[in-house]
Amino acid sequence: MWAIIITIVMAIIIGIIGDALVGHEMPGGILGAMVAGFVGAWVGAWLFGDWGPHLGNFAVIPAILGTAIFVFLLGLISRLFTRST
Repeated sequence: MWAIIITIVMAIIIGIIGDALVGHEMPGGILGAMVAGFVGAWVGAWLFGDWGPHLGNFAVIPAILGTAIFVFLLGLISRLFTRST
């Protein structure tokens, strides 16, 4: 039970840090940050591997970098759609 709670809290923290690095406002608040943290952890592990400190089943540094990349791309896509309409 605690592992699930720690994983969710880490996803939220990683999502907030990744969003702060990029400087975009992640839609969805806490839930958006959690989703960005999970997707960013997957992207970071895929791009950068599984190194650095591990907390809550996340390799923290690649997860933060992956989240920053994901939020940046999401911001670009959202700006593209808002300009075209």
